[in-house]
Amino acid sequence: MTILSKGGNQKRAESAVINFEKRWVYVLRGSSKGGDMLHLGDGRIVIEGSAFSSQDEFSVTYREKSLYVVALSGMIEHVIPVSSDDYSSIREEASRLGCLTSLQKGQYLLPGFVDLHVHSPQWAQDGAALDEPLERWLGKYTFPTESRFTDNRYATKVHSHLVDTLLSRGTTTVLYFDTIYRNSATGLAQICAEKGQRAFVGKVVMDDPEANPEYYRETTDEAIAETERFITEIYDLNTPQGVYPVITPRFIPSCTDKGLEALGCLASQYQCFTQTHCSEGDWEHATVWERFGKSDAEALNNFGLLTDKTVMHHCVYLSESDADIFARNGAAVAHCPYSNAYFASAVCPVRRYRGQGVTVGMGTDISGGYAPSMYEVIRMAAIASRMLEYGVDMKIAADRRGVPGSLMTLDQAFWLATVGGASALHVNTGRLDAGYIWDAQIVDVHAANADLPIFDEEEEPKVVFQKIMNLSGPTNIKKVWCQGRVVYEG
Repeated sequence: MTILSKGGNQKRAESAVINFEKRWVYVLRGSSKGGDMLHLGDGRIVIEGSAFSSQDEFSVTYREKSLYVVALSGMIEHVIPVSSDDYSSIREEASRLGCLTSLQKGQYLLPGFVDLHVHSPQWAQDGAALDEPLERWLGKYTFPTESRFTDNRYATKVHSHLVDTLLSRGTTTVLYFDTIYRNSATGLAQICAEKGQRAFVGKVVMDDPEANPEYYRETTDEAIAETERFITEIYDLNTPQGVYPVITPRFIPSCTDKGLEALGCLASQYQCFTQTHCSEGDWEHATVWERFGKSDAEALNNFGLLTDKTVMHHCVYLSESDADIFARNGAAVAHCPYSNAYFASAVCPVRRYRGQGVTVGMGTDISGGYAPSMYEVIRMAAIASRMLEYGVDMKIAADRRGVPGSLMTLDQAFWLATVGGASALHVNTGRLDAGYIWDAQIVDVHAANADLPIFDEEEEPKVVFQKIMNLSGPTNIKKVWCQGRVVYEG
């Protein structure tokens, strides 16, 4: 962990534009140094407090008491350390204007989390039926649950509760799988827009009559037409934080070749994101090999579904050549340690993928992973990496039992949950620095009924961070912003 008492390096003022086809996001980047003049008012807010944020992939920065000046656009314009000559005058002016939020003793700022894999309808079955193998879990529980989302009132009830739950856990950006029903997926996008969560939403495609139950599938023509209509509907949503459509075949075993090829064409035409499950478990991985004589990565690449706007979920069984395809194409992996433990029968070799240049973030994978909090996913990612590093079969000698070079620290897992996920989705967030989006959360280590064991007022920041990662729960999260807007207050 890096300790910065006077703030980190700030970027010079510059403009950046992110193009998501019909969506343009203008990003104004500012600096706390140089000749830039700082102005308050015009909708700006100022947050005063100490913060933890990733310095790089392997270390977390602790920045002592600073002022974060956030523009009406939601961008961090300036970070002013307490040692700055202007600190007191800026704080006084912000207080006079009524735009100052000051953290209390024991409260810390962290970036908002990015969850790269959530099945929104499966929130209705979360925590149940995880003792079944994947193919039976899908057919017996999951498809019947998802088929209920033709009922718009039911869908709205589940979606609203899920979005509220994720925001209350500090998750500001989510990549969603919804159902095969366009109305349901559009409804989810609208709820995210209203509640202020940045969302990438997919209408699922399942068009193979031999692989899907009759009550829960579409024809290929219906699936493609409804997907295209969904894309245009979501592009028409205009939200400050951004809500985007995602082309979403469930996975290769549920889709026809014709459907996959058509989805690849839509991805090229609309330049939007794609997602699906890839090399998730033995059954799915073997099914694709039997069908095509090649891996998921190769097949998806051939269909035009593995691009620099792709997030593939799980990817536990990628070979080195598969990972090289990801790296060359700029595609990302969503590491889902909880659901991998239940359904993959292996641990995802995240460190190997990163070493090969693959972008990696993390996901809860509700409901294959039961925990809606990225704090729990961070913990599980660190635990799973230790199991891979050191091995689990005591009958094998210790020096041959594990996979060296697999271990991840909490700092590294935190990076995956913030910067890694943001990079996968091309969103300029995940850090609390000038030039980044103000997606942030306040964590209170002394929250009532959730007091962390911190008894020394001079506790080392590294230790405080580790206790926050390992022990904090929903009660510790006091406030959450997305794109500068308060989206949750505990």
